Amino acid sequence: MSEPLITPELVLLDADLGSTKTEVINSMAALVAKAGRAEEAGLASDALAREEKAVTGLGGGIAIPHCRSAAVHTNTLAFARLSPKVEFGAADGPADLAFMIAASEGSDDAHLTLLAMLARSLMRAEFLEGLRSATTPQQIVDLVNQATAGEELPASAPAPAAATVAASDKEPPFKLIVAVTSCPTGIAHTFMAADGLEQAGKAAGIEMIVEPQGSGKIEWLDPAVIARADAAIFAADVPVRDRERFAGLPVIEGSVKRAINEPAKMVSEALAAADNPNARKVAGTASAGTASAGGGSQLSIGKRIQQALMTGVSYMIPFVAAGGLLLALGFLFGGFDIALSPGVNGARTCADLAWLSPAACQAGITGGKSIGALAIAAGWGSGINYLGAVLFAIGGAAFGFLVPALSGYIAYALAGRPGIAPGFVGGAISVTLGAGFIGGLITGLLAGVVALWISSFKVKRWLAGLMPVVIIPLVATFVVGALMYFLLGQPLANLTKAMQDGLTGMSGGSAVFLGIVLGLMMCFDLGGPVNKAAYLFATAGLSAATVANFNVMAAVMTAGMVPPLAMALATVVRKKLFTEVERENGTAAWLLGASFISEGAIPFAAADPLRVIPSMMVGGAVTGALSMALGVGLRAPHGGIFVLFAFQPLPAAIFGFLISLVAGVVVSATAVLTMKTVWPKKEVAAVA
Repeated sequence: MSEPLITPELVLLDADLGSTKTEVINSMAALVAKAGRAEEAGLASDALAREEKAVTGLGGGIAIPHCRSAAVHTNTLAFARLSPKVEFGAADGPADLAFMIAASEGSDDAHLTLLAMLARSLMRAEFLEGLRSATTPQQIVDLVNQATAGEELPASAPAPAAATVAASDKEPPFKLIVAVTSCPTGIAHTFMAADGLEQAGKAAGIEMIVEPQGSGKIEWLDPAVIARADAAIFAADVPVRDRERFAGLPVIEGSVKRAINEPAKMVSEALAAADNPNARKVAGTASAGTASAGGGSQLSIGKRIQQALMTGVSYMIPFVAAGGLLLALGFLFGGFDIALSPGVNGARTCADLAWLSPAACQAGITGGKSIGALAIAAGWGSGINYLGAVLFAIGGAAFGFLVPALSGYIAYALAGRPGIAPGFVGGAISVTLGAGFIGGLITGLLAGVVALWISSFKVKRWLAGLMPVVIIPLVATFVVGALMYFLLGQPLANLTKAMQDGLTGMSGGSAVFLGIVLGLMMCFDLGGPVNKAAYLFATAGLSAATVANFNVMAAVMTAGMVPPLAMALATVVRKKLFTEVERENGTAAWLLGASFISEGAIPFAAADPLRVIPSMMVGGAVTGALSMALGVGLRAPHGGIFVLFAFQPLPAAIFGFLISLVAGVVVSATAVLTMKTVWPKKEVAAVA
């Protein structure tokens, strides 16, 4: 390697880095930056964002804040022995040992392998004892280098997190358990969970083979090994890849944190499941983080549905962004009447279309062709209109997948790969019947539940392999399609039409109230479920192409721009109220906010939620209300200030957009500065 993973300058012993994990992460990011290995603000921001997904306190006094970040130039490991200890969210109390793993976005497999070896070493008591007894930074470096070189450390008792199974509980050695571990970052927890399960399996006297699905190259389990396995363990906070390989095996599921903290219990449960003919088996079932506190049980029904809806929205957004922005560009080059026939609803007439002969124009009107279709037929002879028409056609094709993708990936989140086909088909039927995105939500849930139910059938092992790829998609697709055509389609279409009519008919106070609600939702969780629900409501309505829908889209996007811009402004107006890292985050937030990336305010909200989030919601409500009151419309689903051309009516809408945005930003910035001034941080911490 050109540069070592850790050097003495990246080690702090018995250091006071503050009383909160945010202060510790900021300090360690500064340490890495001082060594010239990363940009401080970007690393701190990404590490704190990762912390929001799941706490990095592991128990036993260990914390491993980590992230993969574009701000990292060189893969780095920083270490701090904390005095005093700091709370990182572990169940057994604060941590005195903190490793920051900073991996670059382009990390190669060699570097990731070293980081994985280090993560596994954190499960070994002798390694932790060495860290606590070291007297110089060089001793820490030597310990880490020894661990990442694969050398055995002196034997000692196993770490508490890797508790062993009592001898009386051991199963015969012919038992084979296979396991998969995975976490969102795929660097630390993934490999620590793998090591914990391997040690617990060894202590139980069984054969345990683990497949860590980390960020680097995956060493896939041999199909022959899976075929002779007695049970499987999935310790995963993200979907297990190619889950169907394990079809028919009894399975125990939990989070990676559970595999780290109580691996022996998971092994014991897997052994019990192997001997239980009624144990739940894998048949392409639920895909994502099934973190549960007990046994092989799944998450609650409500939580599963919430995760499924969020998965559907997340997978749908690329279709929305690509299709919507291409449609907006089509309007820019081809005109906003590109989808209308000449002379219809104020569209350009034949006299305006100089590039088209009168006969061809009249034939197009008779045939019901749009200006865009006529431009494509005329080719480059229509000038820039041709480019606009092509962009519009491509965008329309992408946007057409919005509801099917939403439905398909909701079903996928519930039932894995077998749910995709019935989910997509159900979404397409929803569009055909006019049920819209409400129909897509329903068909996605239906497809997932039906596929999941069928997968629970007990079948012979030879048939289990056919279930997820043939039988489940076939039966579930028929059931969902039949339900839509014979029972649900028309009522859902009527509901969609009623909602659309209600939205179209809103004016005055009702429209302003809707703007307030949407503004509050966009600023509540900054990219979370509530934010995404408001965004889905707006983008799904764009296909209706009504003034009311365009107004909703404008209110949602403008309100979503408020939090990062407000925090950026606040860090400029009252610098002394913010740390150096926060001021640097504020600089980046200008561009993020201008681009409609609400997540730019997450570092501030994560560090100070009680003062930041309410302040952002107040400004968002003001912006949403003003945007609706001023009648600002927007045809593009994303882009911030870079899609000004898509606002309507021009130019008045641009002024309305700017007035609404500036008002909300000023209100939020003023509110957060006031809160920080009159409500000192110590009082906030006491409330929290």
